[in-house]
Amino acid sequence: MQVILLERVAKLGQMGDVVDVKPGFARNYLLLQGKALTASKENISQFEEQKAQLEARNLETKKEATALGDRLDGQQFVVIRQASDGGNLYGSVTTRDVSDVATADGFSIDRKQVIIRQPIKVLGLHEVEVHLHPEVMVVITLNVARSPEEAELQESGKSIQELAAEEEAQADFEVSQLFDDIGSAASDDDDDAPAAEEATTERDDD
Repeated sequence: MQVILLERVAKLGQMGDVVDVKPGFARNYLLLQGKALTASKENISQFEEQKAQLEARNLETKKEATALGDRLDGQQFVVIRQASDGGNLYGSVTTRDVSDVATADGFSIDRKQVIIRQPIKVLGLHEVEVHLHPEVMVVITLNVARSPEEAELQESGKSIQELAAEEEAQADFEVSQLFDDIGSAASDDDDDAPAAEEATTERDDD
């Protein structure tokens, strides 16, 4: 199926290009989102008449997207999720989650602009693409954690596995300290026993 692009589409073409695409892709994405028109003589003629306005509108939206991208690029957002001790999420982080946390921090982006290349199903830091415009793409980081405190530790560079290992080591240390204290107390009792026996013997002698 042939369509005429109304804007640049990655890996497909520039504004005004007539390209061959699969009918499903055209109907469900390009035509549905206003990125293209069927390449009929009438639509091509209409595009040529409106080309100047479309290019001006594209330039304006690109300018706005670039301004937003300059502020958004490299930002880190915290996403709080429940997870197992091993760091596996009960579910996954979605494009809507990304849109919600970014918007809550003052960056208005739509879930359709978010691209998650690999499903986010574990705790940690994950990079996500945000396509603000056909020619403007930025990368943000999601800090997926079980609590704000855990997010701070992850931001400092510690993985969930390292945090778990530290907690286990701390627990082992506390247990060993407890046994040391019990051993010391028992030793003190043993030291006190002969003295008590001596005192008892002296009273008996009297």
